[in-house]
Amino acid sequence: MSITPIDIQQQQFRTRPLGYEKSAVDRFLELVADELENLHRQNQELKETLARTRAALEEMRGRELTLKETLLTTQRVTDELKANARREAELLLEGAQLQAAKIVRDAEERRIQLINEIQEVKRQKISFETGVRAMVESHLRLLDMDAVSIGFGRLDERLLEQRSDPAHPTAAGDE
Repeated sequence: MSITPIDIQQQQFRTRPLGYEKSAVDRFLELVADELENLHRQNQELKETLARTRAALEEMRGRELTLKETLLTTQRVTDELKANARREAELLLEGAQLQAAKIVRDAEERRIQLINEIQEVKRQKISFETGVRAMVESHLRLLDMDAVSIGFGRLDERLLEQRSDPAHPTAAGDE
């Protein structure tokens, strides 16, 4: 049975000519002592529970602080990783653009070189054709001259025949 402060204040003892009834007072005091002992034990248990709860609360606060710091560190690391990834991507992109520009420049230089080579081959072809044409024309002239000289050669042969023939009048005058 639990005793409340109101129970204690309202407790009335029977009176006797010399005071209160001793057995009733003793029983009440025992009840109060038992109740006080229970309350003291509960109070002690509550203090221990409170101490454990406070320790757990402090531990939780420490964990919370550690967790917040970890989250902030993680956020910073994530931001740094993103920034590094962006920088690397930009560098790769710049490198690729430079390489593409170099490839285009090299291709343009090669195109110009090939055009120049084609023009040189065309010049050589024209020069070769001109040389062949000149050689053919030269040979044709030589052939024409041979034909003429062959015609003159017959004339020379006749003249020689006439010189060697004593009956021919021009043969004697030449000697």
